[in-house]
Amino acid sequence: MPIPSPQALAGSVLWRSLRVYQVYGANTEIGKTVFSTVLSKAARRHWPREKTAFLKPVSTGPLDEADDRHVRKFASEVAHETLHQFDLAVSPHIAARVSSQQTPSDDILLSSIHKFAAHRASLGPGWLFVETAGGVHSPGPSGSTQADMYAPLRLPVVLIGDSRLGGISTTISAFESLKIRGYDVETVLLFKEEKYQNHAYLTEYFGERHGIPVKTAPEPPTRAADAGSDANNMLRYYEDASASSPIADALAHLDTRHKQRISRLESMSATAHKTIWYPFTQQKHLSPDKITVIDSASGDNFQTLVPTKPDTDNTTALLRPSFDGSASWWTQGLGHGNPALTLAAAYAAGRYGHVMFAEAVHEPALALAETLLAGMGNARLRRVFYSDNGSTGAEVAVKMALRAARLRYGWGADEKVGVLGLRGSYHGDTIGAMDCAEPCVFNEKVEWYEGKGAWLDYPTVQCRAGRWVVESPAEMGGVAGGSREVSFDSLSDVFDVEAREARGEGRVYERVITDTLKRLQSEGRKFGALMLEPVVLGAGGMLLVDPLYQRTLVNVVRKSAHLFADGYDTASQATTDDNSEWTGLPVIFDEVFTGLYRLGRFSAGSLLGVDADISVHAKLLTGGLVPLCATLASESIFRAFESDDKSDALLHGHSYTAHAVGCQVALQSVTELRRMEVSGEWDWAMSAAQRESLQQLPSASIQNLAPGASVWSVWHPEFVDWLSRHAHVGGVWALGSVLAIHMSGADGAAGYKSDAARGLQASLLQAAGEDGNLHSRVLGNVLYIMAGQKTKEESVRRVERLVRRALEDVVE
Repeated sequence: MPIPSPQALAGSVLWRSLRVYQVYGANTEIGKTVFSTVLSKAARRHWPREKTAFLKPVSTGPLDEADDRHVRKFASEVAHETLHQFDLAVSPHIAARVSSQQTPSDDILLSSIHKFAAHRASLGPGWLFVETAGGVHSPGPSGSTQADMYAPLRLPVVLIGDSRLGGISTTISAFESLKIRGYDVETVLLFKEEKYQNHAYLTEYFGERHGIPVKTAPEPPTRAADAGSDANNMLRYYEDASASSPIADALAHLDTRHKQRISRLESMSATAHKTIWYPFTQQKHLSPDKITVIDSASGDNFQTLVPTKPDTDNTTALLRPSFDGSASWWTQGLGHGNPALTLAAAYAAGRYGHVMFAEAVHEPALALAETLLAGMGNARLRRVFYSDNGSTGAEVAVKMALRAARLRYGWGADEKVGVLGLRGSYHGDTIGAMDCAEPCVFNEKVEWYEGKGAWLDYPTVQCRAGRWVVESPAEMGGVAGGSREVSFDSLSDVFDVEAREARGEGRVYERVITDTLKRLQSEGRKFGALMLEPVVLGAGGMLLVDPLYQRTLVNVVRKSAHLFADGYDTASQATTDDNSEWTGLPVIFDEVFTGLYRLGRFSAGSLLGVDADISVHAKLLTGGLVPLCATLASESIFRAFESDDKSDALLHGHSYTAHAVGCQVALQSVTELRRMEVSGEWDWAMSAAQRESLQQLPSASIQNLAPGASVWSVWHPEFVDWLSRHAHVGGVWALGSVLAIHMSGADGAAGYKSDAARGLQASLLQAAGEDGNLHSRVLGNVLYIMAGQKTKEESVRRVERLVRRALEDVVE
């Protein structure tokens, strides 16, 4: 059953009325609280009609020594609060572990900060300074370092530099740690210490290299032996420091930066409307108010601008979390702003930048190739070719396949050779990839498009009224016993292809496919590849294809060389011990969308129980950070390009082929995905039987389960069942992290040009409440939603609640 939400979803912290800054320190014991107190007093001094507050999210040590007590003592006019106080004077993660109070999760802590800031904003114009504990990477109560833990709030930073010996290094290191995580460091403050003169070096460093002002304050007076004298000395110090010109200049700068940030955000959509040419968008119908302004992203969510009226609405939050329902066009899997991926990119950028790849190699490219080949579990695949994106990777695959087929079958260079595929398939937007798809809305008006192939009809799978239905198109005839529909109790039953095959369910497919191939042969058609999106056709409308059909198609093609080349002697074909020699036609699996656990397995093709000769991978390959594609091929395909003539080589490449940044990020991404699988991080989405089956496997790999036993989804079965019975839903399916809702239009229209899903899409985007809202894309009458591979169960249930509520608002 859906689990309850323990707290409201926290978004970025931004209000017109409230300037909020997070005070980070380059190290511990360098004066964060002193500067927080100075800034708070100065804000009250220079903006006397506004309210100022100090917040310490986490504090350790005796209560009478807490930082908010210090602020209360020396800046009594400033509101102050500590959210979580632990008695032991150690790192918060240790203090929380031994404390009797419950350790707050990162989400709960962020939600509490957001709630406090929202309250301060509701009081009218003012300032809020949020002070961290220790250094930039000091752990929070959960053990997450602060730089990672607080990142979703995207608070601009006041960095307190270290004026001590070695402080230049720690300050710059702290800055780089924050910068690499997407923080905006707005100013650097530190004590003016005459012996080491750190302020002089840092002023030049930050000013010239980063345009960040550095301001100083005098060091606090030496602690007096008498408590009363010491307090008086500090009171005088704070009065003088808060009135000083450097601090006043720092605050003026922070005030200006706050206004500039809001002004830029609120003007971006209008400027973009006049400047940007958007993909997949009819811009004649686009207006600035329909352009989503994204300030940042973290985990599963964008932080998007909330439309407000500047002259009347000063206390409404300007940003809100919007669940990234399209996984940013199917790329995001490990969470936006993932620090491990970011560090991997930074490492490779710093070590290599970009280096020439032809006849060279570097560790990220080689290690990634080895990891991909091992993870696929496909004995046919031995070679990895790198390109820039899925579309170009698909073109590479076609080049490979066509050459291999032409040489084997002896076709001349001037003979027209096409590809076999499925209706509705789509492999990318470059001209060559477009030619691998039948005429459709994506390519029919592209001047150079020339569809080169034949595309077959096929049965699809949807859940309707609680039953999983395999339906064949009218042109194809019945699925079994003459019926166009066959229903199953579960999706696992649909994917139990071996059992279905043993029952003879594939015979009608084999007959129809064979008849089609014979007809094409009689027409004189030649084909050099079978090109499939395994299991799901993405851009073609999120169509879940009967896996038994695709399995049968591959098997029929592989044993039908006589239908592709008249008089070809199969006995003369070379064989290999590992059965890696292609037969019939080279089989290409375009796994750009479906691969790398998007559908629950490393390779979506493995759900069919057959191996490809060529496999294309992108999108989740780099976890949604940078473009990269890997086209994997068998040795038999590779050998087709071996020759003494250089012009016979695979003359394909890109300036950024196997760029080290992309390869290193992909290596980190794939390694993390495999670790998550083996460690059981998706067990919560699996059935008890599936978990038990995995525990019995030596490697605990889903990839090693039979197709029918490894079908699972993060979307709750009861939710999918509810959708399947909704009056506005024609059908639904859920597999892995993907949910596809096929809406029923009033006119029964379907396809890319349908508007049947627009109402649900708009309702999800406009949603308001503690569950946030959802940014999604539609494919005509289909609204699809994707979780990331790191999305927590709680977040999935939030989205399910959003969809339930939104469907209640849908009007035909």
